[in-house]
Amino acid sequence: MINVTEKAKDQIQNIWKEEGYDSSYFVRVGVESGGCSGLTYKLDFDNTEKQGDQTFEDKGVKLVLDIKSFLYLAGTTLDYSDGLAGKGFNFINPNASRTCACGESFSL
Repeated sequence: MINVTEKAKDQIQNIWKEEGYDSSYFVRVGVESGGCSGLTYKLDFDNTEKQGDQTFEDKGVKLVLDIKSFLYLAGTTLDYSDGLAGKGFNFINPNASRTCACGESFSL
């Protein structure tokens, strides 16, 4: 399961409204190799599910992950920060044993 905070939900809905996405779109989250800690987070808007995708819904937001990413992100919370330290989505991942200073990459 991937959870979504209220702030992240509000920001996702704002983006959908501003960009004109229709109800067929969802949030695709994932993991890829890279970054200073070895793995980086990905977040996109998509409307095409692929074979093997894992689908979750929290607070009315549909989230889709490929199976590999799900193994790294199970139990993660998607949050949004608009504070002085930086604006953007961030992942609170209980599986990460180490993260880089910017929070964009991690390792297990």
